[in-house]
Amino acid sequence: MRSVAVIVLAAGLGTRMKSSVVKVLHPIVGRPMLLHTLGNIAGLKAEKTVVVLGHQADRVKAVLPVDVLTALQKEQLGTAHAASTGLKKLGGFTGTVVVVSGDTPLLGTDTFKRLVASHRKAGADATVLTAVLPDPTGYGRIIRAASGVASVADIERIVEHKDASPSERAVTEINAGTYCFEASALKAALKQVRSDNKQGEYYLTDVIAIIKRRGGKVGAVQAECPQDALGINSRVELAQAEKVLRRAVNRRLMESGVTMPDPESTYIGAGVSVGKDTVVYPGNFITGNSVIGQGCLLYPGNFISDSTVKDGAVIKGWSVLSESCVDEGAQVGPFAHVRPGSRVCRDARVGNFVELKKTLVGEGSKASHLSYLGDAIIGRDVNVGAGTITCNYDGYEKYLTVIEDGVFVGSDTQFVAPVRVGKGAVIAAGSTITSDVPKDSLAISRTPQANRPGWAKKRREEKSKGGK
Repeated sequence: MRSVAVIVLAAGLGTRMKSSVVKVLHPIVGRPMLLHTLGNIAGLKAEKTVVVLGHQADRVKAVLPVDVLTALQKEQLGTAHAASTGLKKLGGFTGTVVVVSGDTPLLGTDTFKRLVASHRKAGADATVLTAVLPDPTGYGRIIRAASGVASVADIERIVEHKDASPSERAVTEINAGTYCFEASALKAALKQVRSDNKQGEYYLTDVIAIIKRRGGKVGAVQAECPQDALGINSRVELAQAEKVLRRAVNRRLMESGVTMPDPESTYIGAGVSVGKDTVVYPGNFITGNSVIGQGCLLYPGNFISDSTVKDGAVIKGWSVLSESCVDEGAQVGPFAHVRPGSRVCRDARVGNFVELKKTLVGEGSKASHLSYLGDAIIGRDVNVGAGTITCNYDGYEKYLTVIEDGVFVGSDTQFVAPVRVGKGAVIAAGSTITSDVPKDSLAISRTPQANRPGWAKKRREEKSKGGK
């Protein structure tokens, strides 16, 4: 079987996106749309894949897999010029070349396979993916040899909307912008493309008419779902694609054993893994490379990014987890913030309005409410009282607080790092701890309380008489 190569056109900025970010980097279900396209063409098992870069080339290149080749289109002179740039990177390749736009994240692997299979079965020099739209405005039209209807296989040419005559604009079959070529036919035709059109660009669509004039055979494959074949050109279309792919992600997870009471209001990224018997309530946003284990319970409204939540853990509502880990049976939230580098160990609890930053909370330990624990190591079975703060920053450096196993920390305690509290110690409520506490000790750091009998009554009487 002849080998396949793929050229992905990703050089354009995408002006209709109204964005300073190049179009192909806009995310859909947590992944740049270009990576969706590359993932879908992976099923072709291409010998080589070349991505043609242009605007923000370095940023686009940074997200690409290491096995993908790149070619730089220094000037954006049209799609034919872009294809020619990519073709040069293929060197002496002589097989079948698939050319696709990087902004087609909904175009599935099965469609690519069907396109290549049809191309080879027909012995074609070029095969075009087409679609029939009720309103084809803005798209290039497929002009066929006879009646112009989609059932006639012989394509004469493709005409861009701006260059089309009124009768050509009446055609509802459009060019979907994805092609299959024999490498030799593509190379020869690209040399004859001219820019004598209203855009002053070198159109890849002109290659079709050139191949026909040279006696070549051009075929067509019609997309089963027209909308899937179209590129993303605006924020509206981006949102529509997001909805389609999010439904696909959620369906896949539900079919694998995940419960979602309201999948339409549940947002899970394409790179996320969720174990069976986990319940994900509405309003959860789970992104990046997060891994959610089996039998977990995620209450509404959480935001979890690049984090691991292990089997049986509970994340109560409106909590934020970033680049962190929650171990088996642990509980976080509600309204907790677990920042990067933190770990909540087995059966530990981090409650409402507790913030962790680069902190380990040991097995069975509890920080139930209203605390900030930053740059800290907290041992097993520690109780952290409400209002506890690790004062980890002196304006220049961050310092470590270590609280060993079995410590009881009273409410409203400040640990001025660096400081270590030994096993089994008790920290009296309201203390400011500035030096190490030996194990099994009681640490008290308060101003002595002084009671003045009658003082309040006397002051009220003075005020009532107009005194100061």
